[in-house]
Amino acid sequence: MSFHSMWAELLPVGRSSASGGYRRYAWTGADTDCRAWFREQAEARGLVHETDRNGNQWAWLGDPAAGNAVVTGSHLDSVPEGGAFDGPLGVVSAFAALDELRARGARFTRPLGIVNFGDEEGARFGLACVGSRLTAGALTVEQAHRLTDGDGVTLPRAMESAGYDPGTLGPDPERLARIGAFVELHVEQGRALDLSGDRIGIASAIWPHGRWRFDFRGEANHAGTTRLADRHDPMLSYAETVLAARREAELAGAVATFGKIGVEPNGVNAIPSLVRGWLDSRAADQESLDTVVTGIEKAAREYAAAHGVDLDVVRESFTPVVEFDHALRDELARILGTRTELKVPVLGTGAGHDAGILSDRIPTAMLFVRNPTGVSHSPAEYAAEDDCVAGVTALADVLEGLACT
Repeated sequence: MSFHSMWAELLPVGRSSASGGYRRYAWTGADTDCRAWFREQAEARGLVHETDRNGNQWAWLGDPAAGNAVVTGSHLDSVPEGGAFDGPLGVVSAFAALDELRARGARFTRPLGIVNFGDEEGARFGLACVGSRLTAGALTVEQAHRLTDGDGVTLPRAMESAGYDPGTLGPDPERLARIGAFVELHVEQGRALDLSGDRIGIASAIWPHGRWRFDFRGEANHAGTTRLADRHDPMLSYAETVLAARREAELAGAVATFGKIGVEPNGVNAIPSLVRGWLDSRAADQESLDTVVTGIEKAAREYAAAHGVDLDVVRESFTPVVEFDHALRDELARILGTRTELKVPVLGTGAGHDAGILSDRIPTAMLFVRNPTGVSHSPAEYAAEDDCVAGVTALADVLEGLACT
């Protein structure tokens, strides 16, 4: 099956007919359909399919128990109203690259695996890369059991509802010990390649990043009868904090975004009692990130005090700077420099990935495919088909160089 036909087959799954965006949330019907698609692709190629203790899917050519396996893939879930390419491009390209290698008559000397990591985006339970974090031991079983979605459904209950056993959750060091290299192909979430005129790039590092929850607690009251001077309105403190986040990020050359908000009681004619906002901030280095978040929190506390509002700030997740394995990164550059006429630049990224989570446990690397608009986490996310095909060829070249004679 060609890249085009696989892409067309997966495209409608979890897609809104109204917005064109995707809602492929973990352990939902759309996720189940994506998992079924992955299994069908694996079995159609004679690969051995398995789902591990943390809900990640694997498709194997050769026996992984032999060790030193080369693995590629990404994820199939999405953010709310997400685009088609973030994650699925890496999974579809993995199967297409295997097809290309077989067409070349390549002989594999190392086991090859294709993976679909579960719940990478964290759209349902608020924590990104749940499947890879559990596998790497970066998320404990106790922490995983406490994850809860917006409807109060816990991760274990969601897994049970989807037909999976949450009793098996936990670190999987034996599986990771069998992997000698993981290469994740991903659409670029930015415009660096478009600006440089290159189709394919190699990742150098992932910026440090995290998520913080800001809880502004005021006093609910009548919107029509409460004098402005008598109000303790948390929405004002929140709004001022959003502007402070933009200001602090600009000063530090970083990024900061309040992209999710919860309001109680959430009535048009009621002053809120609680405004809860989630901050996502990322920077090129730890010092810059600390400066941004500290500045935002300082401003938020000043605004809260001015309006008679209480403030709690909780760091919900954090990932330090990730330097991808230098030897593997250099090997990718050598392979692509030898086998293709494409210039392949090395660039950093502000987006988190499963490859970053696993980098503390196994050698990991990433390939990026050009995104002409830079738009991601949106229905407008896009990569031209010829660039996607170039990505498949580059991935096939890398896999051949790493796993074949």
